[in-house]
Amino acid sequence: MILRSLALAGGLTGAAGLSQFPEFSQQYMQRLGGAVDELRIITDQYDRDAQSAGLELPDYIQALSEEGDLSKTQAGNMQAHVNRYQTLSTALTSLQGAGPFMRARLGAHMADQGVAARAYEDFKPAIPVTFEGAVFAGTGFLGGWLGMSALFALMQALWNSVTGVFRRRA
Repeated sequence: MILRSLALAGGLTGAAGLSQFPEFSQQYMQRLGGAVDELRIITDQYDRDAQSAGLELPDYIQALSEEGDLSKTQAGNMQAHVNRYQTLSTALTSLQGAGPFMRARLGAHMADQGVAARAYEDFKPAIPVTFEGAVFAGTGFLGGWLGMSALFALMQALWNSVTGVFRRRA
């Protein structure tokens, strides 16, 4: 009876946790879109600076990096901005138009720790009342319940094997 109650608690915990995914993933995408927009402004300025010098952006950054230590640091920062913009833009393009189920499948595109941390800071869990929330809650419940049941079955099997050795000796 206790094990069933604990398995039920595991299922409810899984349901409560996984049901939050649709809203969190939506907030993640909003943060991701904001980060891409800001990085676009920065990289567009870099492109304009490169064009005014008569260079393509990669050549501009390379030339800047050869000007001295201070310029080399700035060129490294510029390249980091360009790389981050490209990475986040690719992730946003992959996630745009995707519903919660597809976003779960595309979870690897939601891997930016900075964006996720900022989304989590503002995230407030709520009871989902959408179809997607119910499906994620049901999946979480089933996963939690099965996980706890499997853990208890494993523990029971280990216990039986250990106590079986002592019973045979007696």
